[in-house]
This record gives sequence, structure tokens and C-alpha cells, in this order.
Amino acid sequence: MKSSPDVARPGRPCPGPGIRSWLYVPGDRPERFGKALGCGADAVVIDLEDAVSPVRKADAREAAVAFLGVGQPRPVYVRVNPLGQGGEEDLAALRGTRVSGVRLPKCEDPAQVTEAARLLPDVPLVPLVETALGVERAYALATGDAQVSGLAFGKADLAAELGSSHPEVLDAASYRVLLAAAAAGLPRPPMSVYPGVRDLDGLALDCVRGRERGFFGRSVVHPAQIAVTHSVFTPRARDVDAARRLVESVERAGANGSGAWLDENGDLVDAAALRQARAVLDAAGGEGARTRRSGARGAAGGGRPPSS
Repeated sequence: MKSSPDVARPGRPCPGPGIRSWLYVPGDRPERFGKALGCGADAVVIDLEDAVSPVRKADAREAAVAFLGVGQPRPVYVRVNPLGQGGEEDLAALRGTRVSGVRLPKCEDPAQVTEAARLLPDVPLVPLVETALGVERAYALATGDAQVSGLAFGKADLAAELGSSHPEVLDAASYRVLLAAAAAGLPRPPMSVYPGVRDLDGLALDCVRGRERGFFGRSVVHPAQIAVTHSVFTPRARDVDAARRLVESVERAGANGSGAWLDENGDLVDAAALRQARAVLDAAGGEGARTRRSGARGAAGGGRPPSS
């Protein structure tokens, strides 16, 4: 019987502070790569899949490899093409680069994850769950290889497959991905792209809705969406302070995280509350709120909007 996943086991990428925004930039627009890094997103995703026309796939791959030949100031991920549709070539080309991680689109079979890990060793992999079969196998994908560092949900392709974009239908699917990630000991999944680039009020409401349901961060396709996304997924200062006080009080008391104990105010605290407090600190950047980053500048969008 397969053992339960453990985020601390050798070879498994260890989740760091939560990434609030994943900014997509088309892989065939290398002049925008540097601009994307300057927009303030926590991570940039060079897209070799949906945002690139078939005739420009090879050019996009070469541009991404050249850009990732040197280190960058922010995490830079690459969304490769699906395996069997150019993904193998993308992964092989990324070997030896300084890519921070790879998003694997339309994952449906753990064998795809295993093959990706073989082609690109020691690099974090994020399976994108965006088909009905992928949803059904979400936990198997999450535990498919020690290189899996997270899951992400893509609703556009799934909605097309199901013939429905009804919120209740897509919510039900997204919860399966959320539960699979938690069961596998992975970080909370990010939300999918919000297509209304100019609808920042709608974006904010949707982010709040996702945060309340357990998701953290989201994919974005335009710099204008970054500040709104960060405002929702950055823990408030008072919540960070409360979480830090709780953790420090437990450490002073020598509690080991099991059972229950009293905090500095004499209130009963259990292990679940301690885990939640530590999650707040992780989301805030570990010891406190993140340093405010520069505002959104320049344009990094373009091409067909990514689905996840």
C-alpha cells in the first residue's frame, strides 16, 4: 500500500511563503519578460501553451530558455505544452536553466507527472487540473512524484468540457482539487484566471470568495490585477500580529502541538489553531507582512488568456 504523502520527505519541494499572484506572459513575446518581472507579481509564468500559436511554439521555447539561462529576481515558472503535444520538448529544453518550477497543463494521469520529473529532475512541478478526468484523479496527481510542489485548478477548459460554467458546478470541481492538495500535504491551490481584466471590483469580490473557501492567490493575466489580488491575499497586520503572539506563547510554554493548552490570555488553544496561525505567518512571508512591492507597471498580458 502506498504510504501517506509527507511534505518533509526527501526530494519533495518544501512550500515557502505563499505566492499570491502568478502573472502569465506569452512565451513568444520575450520583450515582455523583463517588464513582467517589474510589475510586482510574486511569480511570473512564461506561457508556452495557450498564449502561443502553433507556428511560434519553437520560438517561444527558445526565448524562454534564453531568458532562464541566468537567475532572475523573482520566481519564474514556465507553463509547458501538454505531454504528447510538445511538452516533452519543452521540458528537455529547460534542463540546465534556472527555471523556478513548471506548470503541467491538462494533467490527467500520474504517469504524466512521473515522465515530467524524469525529463526535468529536481524542479518543482505543478499539475494543472482542468479536465473532468484530472479532477477525478487530483489526489493521484498530487502524490504522483516527490517533485510535485502544488496543484492548480483551471476552470475554462473544464467548463467547456462539461458544457457548463455554472458556479456551483465549477465550485464542486475546485473543491476536489482543494481537498486533494490538503490530503497530499501541499499548499493551498491558487485560483484560476479572472477573465474580466477591467472589472477590478468583480476581481476583488471573487478573490474574497476564493479566500474564504480555502484557496490562496490566483493566476492573473494583466498587471492591473496584481494589486487587487495582493490586497485580498495579504494577511492583515492585526491577523499577523495575533498569529505571531499565539505561536510565541506556545513556544514559550514549550507546547509541542498536540493536545490543548492555554495561551497568554488564558484562552484554550489547540493544535488546529496553532496550524492556522502558522499558515497566516507563512502567507505573510514567514516573520511578518511582505515588503510592499512596486505598483503594476507596463503590459505583460496578450495572447489568448490562460485558463489557470
